[in-house]
Amino acid sequence: MTLIQVQPRVLMAADELAVRSLVRRAPVLNCVVGARVQRAPDLNPQRLGGYLWGLGDSGEQLRAAAFAGGNLIPVGEDLGALELIAGQLARNRRGCSSIVGAAESVEAMWSVLSRRWGPARAVRANQPLLYADSPADVEPDSRVRPVHPGELPRFLPAAVSMFTEELGMSPTGQDAGRGYRARVAELIDAGRAFARFDARGEVEFKAEIGVLGSETAQIQGVWVRPDLRGRGIGTAAMATVLTLALQRAPSVSLYVNDYNIAGRRLYDRLGMRQISTLRTVLF
Repeated sequence: MTLIQVQPRVLMAADELAVRSLVRRAPVLNCVVGARVQRAPDLNPQRLGGYLWGLGDSGEQLRAAAFAGGNLIPVGEDLGALELIAGQLARNRRGCSSIVGAAESVEAMWSVLSRRWGPARAVRANQPLLYADSPADVEPDSRVRPVHPGELPRFLPAAVSMFTEELGMSPTGQDAGRGYRARVAELIDAGRAFARFDARGEVEFKAEIGVLGSETAQIQGVWVRPDLRGRGIGTAAMATVLTLALQRAPSVSLYVNDYNIAGRRLYDRLGMRQISTLRTVLF
C-alpha cells in the first residue's frame, strides 16, 4: 500500500481549533498569529490580513503552520513540515517584507525560500524574546502616558525615526507614508501608543503595544531621542509602559537584537527574562 503524503494547504474555518491548539503550545512566541486568529476565527484571509498555510489533515492536528501576509511567520517546531510549507510558498513570488519567528523555524523555512527569494537585505540571527508578568521593581516615569489622537503629527516623526534607525530604511518610501501613518494612528486610537513629551511638545520617549492578545502584550518601537540617551530615561519610561501594558494583558513581551547591549541591560533592570530566541530575515 502506498502512503500519500499530505501536502501544505491554505487553512480554513474548519481548522480554527487546530490552529489555536498549535498556537497554545507557545502562546507568547506565537502571539502575532494568535491575535490574528482571535480577530478572524473563520481564518478569512481578508480579515486575517493574509493566508494561513498548514500541514495536516482538515480539522485534525496540524504539524506546523505559517502566516503569509506582510510578514511570513512560522508556527510550530516541526522543521520538516515548515520546509514543506516553504517549498509550497517558494512557487510564488515573495510578497512579504520579512520572515520572523523562532530562530530554528525561520532557518528551516529560509533554507528553502532563499533559493527563490534571496538574497536577504539583512538577517538578524539572534533576537532574545523577553517576558515579564509583573511590574518592574523600578520607579516609573509619571510623564509617560498614552498618546492622544490629536498628537499624531507630533508623535509620527519619532515613530519614523525609530523605524528608520531600527530597520535601515524609511517607512515612508512607499505610498508617501500613508499606510504607515494609518497604522500609527490606529495604535494611538486604540490607546496602545505611549510617549513622554518635552515642554515644546516633542517626543522624548516612545513605545507601542504592537500586538495585544489574550496571553501577552508585545511591545515594539521602543525609542529614546538620541540626545537624551544614556541618562536612564528609557528604564523609568519602560517601567511605566510595563505597568500600563499589564493592565491589558497577563504578560508583557518584546524581542531585542543581541547586539543592542544598552537595550538588553535596560530590560534586565526591568526584570524581563528570556524565554526564546527569534530570527528575522529582512528584504
